[in-house]
Amino acid sequence: MFTGIIESVGLVNEIIETGTNKTFWISSPVSKELKVDQSVAHSGVCLTVEEVDGTRHRVTAIQETLEKSNLNTWSVHEKVNIERCLQFNGRLDGHMVQGHVDTTGVCTGVEEQNGSWLYEFQFPENFASLIVEKGSISLNGISLTIFNVGMNSFNVAIIPYTYEHTNMQDIQTGSRVNLEFDIIGKYVMRSNQLQTAK
Repeated sequence: MFTGIIESVGLVNEIIETGTNKTFWISSPVSKELKVDQSVAHSGVCLTVEEVDGTRHRVTAIQETLEKSNLNTWSVHEKVNIERCLQFNGRLDGHMVQGHVDTTGVCTGVEEQNGSWLYEFQFPENFASLIVEKGSISLNGISLTIFNVGMNSFNVAIIPYTYEHTNMQDIQTGSRVNLEFDIIGKYVMRSNQLQTAK
């Protein structure tokens, strides 16, 4: 479980393809503190640490993960948002994030607003019932508030701190991002589907 509050930005050093899997070596300021078997969110995708080597660590994404997220498009030198799992003796500053990406979205606009940034994203319309005005979303692992919600689009506003300390600065029109919708909305939608099926 995560909060969507990014700890650091890592860098992809190496990519190894084995069958349908992809293994990534990632260097980050927190890599040396990680332990094997630890769950870590990588731009919103929960991956298990398989090896730690100094200031870098190794993780593997299977085919299901590659199909649901943007990890299949990662390249060497890609910037990756890193968050370690939630500690229950601390504050929950973002929202409850599982690290299970639902789908990807595409950036359709970026506007600099004299100190902040306005982004617009589109996503598959079949997820429309999972977002609400002023609700939370995990975008590349970042807990953000959405607004101007449409059937297949929404906006987020990014403050300077978030822009400088995440990979939001690399997102441009056409960039694909990982989206995880709020878990509460998923349970509500599932309940409604089951009621309708009766």
